Amino acid sequence: MAQRTVLFVLFDRVQSLDVTGPVEVFAGAEQHTPGTYRIRTASLGGAPVRTSSGLTVVPDQALADAPEAHTLVVPGGQGTRDADPRLTDWVREHGPRARRLVSVCTGAILLARAGLLDGRRATTHWAYSDRLARDHPAVAVDPDPIYIRDGRVATSAGVTSGIDLALALVEEDLGRDAALAVARHLVVFLRRPGNQAQFSAQLAVQTARREPLRHLQQWITEHPGADLSVESLAARAGLSPRHFARAFQAETGTTPGRYVERVRLEHARRLLEDGGDGVEGVSRASGYGTPEAMRRAFVKALGASPAEYRRRFRPAPAS
Repeated sequence: MAQRTVLFVLFDRVQSLDVTGPVEVFAGAEQHTPGTYRIRTASLGGAPVRTSSGLTVVPDQALADAPEAHTLVVPGGQGTRDADPRLTDWVREHGPRARRLVSVCTGAILLARAGLLDGRRATTHWAYSDRLARDHPAVAVDPDPIYIRDGRVATSAGVTSGIDLALALVEEDLGRDAALAVARHLVVFLRRPGNQAQFSAQLAVQTARREPLRHLQQWITEHPGADLSVESLAARAGLSPRHFARAFQAETGTTPGRYVERVRLEHARRLLEDGGDGVEGVSRASGYGTPEAMRRAFVKALGASPAEYRRRFRPAPAS
């Protein structure tokens, strides 16, 4: 098996975990299957860089002397916002030569500035997705998934999602057993599906200011199979349906119906990924009532039926 060079681009105010997370994944894979990965780090002039958290990292070499990369990884961090033009030029020149071009977090901003995301779907940290879309209209920015693969280019969301993406790349290269061994060593999930939302349903919306509505948000999350109609929720909150609907949207930024949809979809996905119940049982437990209602919700939100989603994303039984 040919050894793959994985090259990490370093710069001042890089996010340290954007680098070390994926590095640990590829290093773990190399320990599991020796001779598969050669990990290198490089910066402009080979100079040490200071990360956004204050750590100093000494690269292996200068970017000008870096080897051709099979997988070129551009991490994120505060330094992507005003990156040295020479760094952008280097990425623009060398990015197309790599077999795989990867960004972690706001590393996507560097790739976009170099013109390497034009015409592609991409994601980044949720806090910077609007900026990426505004500054680079040729990029189809999707702020929800934890990572996106578009041909040879892969972009991931904030910080720890770089680990998820790196595990997916190791699984692609070496198979599930190797990726599982690395995940177990790092005490992380083998992989979260790339289209999993960056936030849970609760974190994706604002927390209500009023205590009854805050408690109701938590109750909805814990009881997706209950009657979650506006009338029922309003009664539980001690408000009229009309007053409740207005108050909920004003304080959370979304309607009760949309919030319930997200909670039920998230719950159903978790059961399909990790549970043993059939589709009919999952639909009941998640509050859809019927498999057909759940199928329509999945196709609308994810572009896949529940059965197809389970086939794609449920881990294979351990051998």
